[in-house]
Amino acid sequence: MAGMRTIDELVAEARVRLDRVSPTELAAEQAAGALVVDIRNAEQRQRDGELAGAAVIDRNVLEWRLDPACPHRMAEATGYDLRVIVVCNEGYSSSLAAAALQDLGLHRATDLEGGFQAWSAAIRPPTT
Repeated sequence: MAGMRTIDELVAEARVRLDRVSPTELAAEQAAGALVVDIRNAEQRQRDGELAGAAVIDRNVLEWRLDPACPHRMAEATGYDLRVIVVCNEGYSSSLAAAALQDLGLHRATDLEGGFQAWSAAIRPPTT
C-alpha cells in the first residue's frame, strides 16, 4: 500500500541520519561531554545492569526531557548542540529515538550500535 513502511525500513531511514557510536567509543564520547541516555526499561536494567554515568529516561518522556525549549526538560538539556547518545537494549529503538531527537533540533543526537548488549559484550570481561 502507498505510504506504508515496515519497521525495518523506518530503522534504516533513521540510521542514515545518525553518526552511530560503537561500544568501544562510548567512554571517550562520555569523557568529551556527551550525554548518554539509557532508555531501557527497569526490568532490563535490573537484569543486565546499569550503564555507569548514563541518565535514565523512560522512552515515553524522552523528547520532553531533552527538548531545550520544554519546561519539563532535565537540567542537562542545555541547548540544541548537545551531543546525546541514546542506548537501548540492542540498538533498534535507540535509532528511532535518536532520529526523533534530531527532529526536535538536537542535530548531534545519535545512538549506540548494538545497544547495551553490544557494549556489555565488548567492554565487560567474560565471566568464567
